[in-house]
Amino acid sequence: MDKAADTLVIIWTSRDREVAKNMVFMYAKNSRLQGWWPAVRLVVWGPSASLIAEDAELQAELEEMKQAGVELLACRACADQYGVAPRLEELGIKVIYMGKPLTEYLQAGLKVLTF
Repeated sequence: MDKAADTLVIIWTSRDREVAKNMVFMYAKNSRLQGWWPAVRLVVWGPSASLIAEDAELQAELEEMKQAGVELLACRACADQYGVAPRLEELGIKVIYMGKPLTEYLQAGLKVLTF
């Protein structure tokens, strides 16, 4: 696991596309491009899973984040509930059950932001 001081985990749960564009995606991408954080993980969780599965503009921005080095993860339970797991995987998002990883992130002292 990454050192706690080097890793930012962003938990994105909101279906609000303005929050995604003007906070979550902007900060995640620039955190890597500007070197603010050596490691950034974006976790798609809950309603954000259905939003990213259907929004082409956000998908393009997601690709930019991936190219900047942001690790993309999604909660499998949520993705399955919304019926979008295959689509998220097509977008290059690693779809896994997130309960245990989130617990490990918190126990290891990683910095976690939620939106």
